[in-house]
Amino acid sequence: MRRGELYFPMDESIAREQCRCNEVLYDFNATRPSETERRRDILRQLLAEVGENCYVEPPLHANWGCHTHFGSNVYANFNLTLVDDTDIFVGNNVMFGPNVTIATAGHPIDPELRRQGLQFNIPVRIGNNVWIGAGAIVLPGITIGDDTVIGAGSVVTRDLPAGVVAVGNPCRVLRPIGERDRLYYYRDRRVPSDC
Repeated sequence: MRRGELYFPMDESIAREQCRCNEVLYDFNATRPSETERRRDILRQLLAEVGENCYVEPPLHANWGCHTHFGSNVYANFNLTLVDDTDIFVGNNVMFGPNVTIATAGHPIDPELRRQGLQFNIPVRIGNNVWIGAGAIVLPGITIGDDTVIGAGSVVTRDLPAGVVAVGNPCRVLRPIGERDRLYYYRDRRVPSDC
């Protein structure tokens, strides 16, 4: 299941372990807005790793949770979906907009293999200081380089290098992040001198 090989995901022992993880996820999603400390504690039980100063806005959706690794200062808006049938590695200072999906699981293209119910899982790696815009989807096996921005609604089907703005379906590099981005934070809106 975690080696990228074909396997049967409906195996009874896998289902039991996944149910245990989903019980913890249920507790996280049932917290009240004022229970930030409880949310942090549950998140540490749920995920494989959680760095300092992470914030995840419920609801969070995960196949497992225990295969996801968060660095420090990770912010996830509502409806982050982690199809984490194998590892998802998230660096430091990463931001997820609402309704982002990170998927490690896939199914064979061949109809006979799919009919058998086979699945495979390939890890996803997200570098440091990445911003993934609202509604974006990251597919299995993808690596996203440090400092990259992914536009809202993009479908990331290939690895992305560091330091670029990438958008679209399929997601493609639009441009490198450069000097203009240090001067303007949005269109013609200049970054204040005290920032």
